[in-house]
Amino acid sequence: MVIKSLASRRNFMRGTGHALLSAAAVGVLGGVSTSALATISSGDMDILNIALGLEHEAIDAYQIGAESGLLQQAVLGVAVTFQSHHKAHRDALIGALQQMGGTPVEAKSRAEYATALNVASITGQVDILRLAQRLERGAANAYLSVIPSFANRDLAQVAGKLASDETAHWALLSSVLGDALPATPFVVS
Repeated sequence: MVIKSLASRRNFMRGTGHALLSAAAVGVLGGVSTSALATISSGDMDILNIALGLEHEAIDAYQIGAESGLLQQAVLGVAVTFQSHHKAHRDALIGALQQMGGTPVEAKSRAEYATALNVASITGQVDILRLAQRLERGAANAYLSVIPSFANRDLAQVAGKLASDETAHWALLSSVLGDALPATPFVVS
């Protein structure tokens, strides 16, 4: 299944809920044994490739921000750190897909990401931070939505740790942006 637009990929990932990321991908990401890789279906590989596509998007979004010249030095350092986290996720997903005999989806061109992310509308640091904030919240929601699907509690715990990372990114960005603390619980749902 080929899903062309980023919005469609996000909607597909949200819609799959319990099957968002396979046990193998979360296992590889969290250092859990990869013996479950032998039982992964082609549907799981499709889902992993969608997740990989979103990691590619996040990496490029941070790169666009870093190269924009619009970020203050301290903010740039944080952006590069967050990008490195997404690169680690990307590398783990690629490893899982290759170990399963799948073909990892390639990153799109910078121009495609720039269009999809509406980079032309970015005029300053706040715009870049808002974009990153939105992407991080989406990633947190994606990882949270997979937790109930695991019979193996270790894998559910790994998904929770990944969601925690993304939520920490989102919370820090929200703080830097001066956003008020959410008045309601379940802020990343």
